[in-house]
Amino acid sequence: MDKLIITAAICGAEVTKEDNPNLPITPEEIALEARKAEEAGAAIIHLHVRDEDGQPTQSKERFAEVIEAIESEGVTAIIQPSTGGAAGMNWKERIQPVYLEPEMATLDCGTTNFGDEIFVNDLPLMRNFAREMRDLNILPELECFEPGHIYNALQLKREGLLTGHLHFDLVLGVPGAMPASIKNLLFMVEHLPEEATWTVAGIGRHELSLACHALVMGGHIRVGFEDNIYYSKGRLAESNAELVERIVRMAREVNREVATPAEAREILKIK
Repeated sequence: MDKLIITAAICGAEVTKEDNPNLPITPEEIALEARKAEEAGAAIIHLHVRDEDGQPTQSKERFAEVIEAIESEGVTAIIQPSTGGAAGMNWKERIQPVYLEPEMATLDCGTTNFGDEIFVNDLPLMRNFAREMRDLNILPELECFEPGHIYNALQLKREGLLTGHLHFDLVLGVPGAMPASIKNLLFMVEHLPEEATWTVAGIGRHELSLACHALVMGGHIRVGFEDNIYYSKGRLAESNAELVERIVRMAREVNREVATPAEAREILKIK
């Protein structure tokens, strides 16, 4: 069984300081939170950024500013910009951080309901993202909210647009998409190619239960304020690091080692 890769999704695009005052918003706050998450055991920092008003943005310049701040904190974790952005953004707006040539970036693999919004990811859009990532030697994290999204990703592979290692992020529990349950996690994993690796991101209160099962199934785990702002029922998490630390403790209890950033790069075949 591979060592466990922990991803910290530290701020997301939807959560606000009104939801949790510990949410990092500014470049300085995000950089400090990224360092603490890595020190706690995270090997990947899943990155959204906000503008000066705290609103989600896909600005290449803003991503560059935040990544520079993160690196100045001495972070060696894989920085994984989101190309999901926020519902309603077009693909040219969403893809901007890819041109900073990060090691990884997300690639959403299908359209889905997202609360009251429609998160549009049709095949032409996906081809655009995959082509740009392939040409820039960026490893896509294939975000799948439904079983059919897995097959969209495999279609991109058949078309020669995914040429490297396949790494999936199974996002369960988004309102309007595949519900979060152990049964649904098992179902999704059964549809993955044998050579692929996968992470699970359980939304809200499902973050912990799905993480428990991924731990013993050989999968990897994403936690953080993007997905869940609570440590336990009624108690807000103090930091992303607190959520990471719990996963590290759980991994130790089942004798599964936690991957360093360098080991995560090896597992994901990042060159």
